[in-house]
Amino acid sequence: MASTIVSRTQSGSESAAGRKTWTFSCWFKRCGISSSQELFGADSNGARSNNYNIIDLNSSDQIDFSGYQSGTTFRKITNRRFRDTNAWYHLVIAFDTTQSTADDRIKIYINGVRETSFGTSTNPAQDHQGKFFAQNKVHAFGRGSQTFDGIISHCHATEGTAYAPTVFGSTDSTTGEWKINTSPSVSYGTNGFFLFKDDNSVNNQAGNSSGNFAVSAGTLTKSEDNPSNVFATLNFLDTVSTLSNGNTKVVGNTSGYFCGATNVGAKTGKYYCEVKFAAESSSNQGNIAIQSTSNVRECSRRNYHSNQVGASFPNVLYEMDGSVYTNSGSAISGNWGAFAVGDIVMIAMDLDNSKVYFGKNGTWGNSGDPTSGSTGTGAAPISANTEEWFFGCGDRGTSTTATYEWNFGNGYFGTTAVSSAGTNASNIGIFEYNVPTGYTALSTKGLNE
Repeated sequence: MASTIVSRTQSGSESAAGRKTWTFSCWFKRCGISSSQELFGADSNGARSNNYNIIDLNSSDQIDFSGYQSGTTFRKITNRRFRDTNAWYHLVIAFDTTQSTADDRIKIYINGVRETSFGTSTNPAQDHQGKFFAQNKVHAFGRGSQTFDGIISHCHATEGTAYAPTVFGSTDSTTGEWKINTSPSVSYGTNGFFLFKDDNSVNNQAGNSSGNFAVSAGTLTKSEDNPSNVFATLNFLDTVSTLSNGNTKVVGNTSGYFCGATNVGAKTGKYYCEVKFAAESSSNQGNIAIQSTSNVRECSRRNYHSNQVGASFPNVLYEMDGSVYTNSGSAISGNWGAFAVGDIVMIAMDLDNSKVYFGKNGTWGNSGDPTSGSTGTGAAPISANTEEWFFGCGDRGTSTTATYEWNFGNGYFGTTAVSSAGTNASNIGIFEYNVPTGYTALSTKGLNE
């Protein structure tokens, strides 16, 4: 949702009870950090000038919930910081100023656990009537330059009731993970809402007459990534390049070699992904690769690995000119086929048989057959080691600005949806081309198959 604003002006009649008591529940996944981002707000004019309730992720990556009203203020800033770009967080704010205990008037929960440590903690007065559900307030996800950089799912706002987080989620008895309740039984009141349930529709699904939202800036794009199945993305913390579109698009810089590698890897299993080579600034500088834990920061640089031999720096590298290299810097014999701007490269990583296959635009290079198992027809060998393996990309030059748009199962290259939607045997993710039998997406569901 980076640069996207979704908003409405509340038109329903307000009530004193609804202004004293409400709940906000939302699942979110961050893509960018260390900048002030407004998750949700309600104010008089859409500019946070007066009479507002705002839920922020501040520049220190803390949750900052504040309210201002005619000189009356309250504010809660967590000491805890939320920087994991591969995690879904479940935020619940239970607001109830009828409580006699001051600290119970604002309860903040993350993944079912109440936050109790705050750097700033100013509580509203008892029976304070806040502005969250006041008439004619502008309700908005994102505001001005402080838009949320990430993904939002299953967002509920209830008027008149402060619900516990266990209404919206529960702890998995086997894994101990906090899991989403996709159909909670709640009362939304007159002005409550339910957004982002299954798609990118901004229609309010609360079943009341409080009105729908609209995209007031930017573009809202659906993501297959959700609290029940988290897909790999490029690692925001481990690249020297510019990431966007939910950390699936990477653009190189001109100050040196660049790289991009996934934030999820695997030791066993068979995984498939696609990457569109979207742009280049100089000929034959693009590299697409798989790489191991020890190599993930160096990411796909043949020039670097020509000086590195042995299993301490394992990778397999597919270059634009159609060459495939191992960590030794030596080419693997075979007819892999060159790729160019606009081509979609397919990667099938078979960690059970230590093989990797490369192809483009629906055809496997080197007459490859990803289903050939230990035979490895048309495959490049993967160094046998006990490390995790990652998808990645990079360049051969120090001044290139190549652009890659990855699809790890979300169904998009950048902001463009796949056109053919090939089959996926495991029913996880949406890809352009048919996923080889036995392969799956690099995601939480895929890893647990």
